[in-house]
Amino acid sequence: MIYGYARVSTVKQIAGNSLEEQEAILRKNDCQQIVVEQYTGKTTDRPKLNELISKLTAGDKLVVTKLDRLARTATEGNDLIQDLISRDITVTIDNMGTISSKPMDKLMVTVLLAFAEFERSMIIERTQAGKAIARTKDGYQDGRPKKYTKYQLQSALALLDEHSYTQVERMTGISKSTLIREKRQQGGTQA
Repeated sequence: MIYGYARVSTVKQIAGNSLEEQEAILRKNDCQQIVVEQYTGKTTDRPKLNELISKLTAGDKLVVTKLDRLARTATEGNDLIQDLISRDITVTIDNMGTISSKPMDKLMVTVLLAFAEFERSMIIERTQAGKAIARTKDGYQDGRPKKYTKYQLQSALALLDEHSYTQVERMTGISKSTLIREKRQQGGTQA
């Protein structure tokens, strides 16, 4: 049986990595079953991938669009691919071809995974450097921007004196959970 594996880290991925694009490539590779997962690549414990690997048997074929969809580190990727090959499972990377146990294939996988690992490390390093610079600037606020102003929240909380949470939610568009959280932060009790 031919299995396809598609993975993204976030809901909206950059062009070339979206689930739709990966699935289209896997269908072109005649995959009979496609396993889709939204899970970070920085961890080796990906539930759907683990489940797929455990059900693969000799003679099956595993197809992924790119090597970094399967693994993010050279060690993890090499171990996984060699384990599959030793179990007589064919591993095909769409943009590379079928991987074998030949020394040249091992070298290519190792080099490409090393680049993927390096790229991820560089992204993290640049992100941390950018955050460090941003922290030095006036008005910096860590995390997502606030959806509502203090005035909007205060007005909504004042409405709770005469209305229920559900009514205030309908009037203001501010969710009940946000109202409850804001009231707690201000030392009030929830109704």
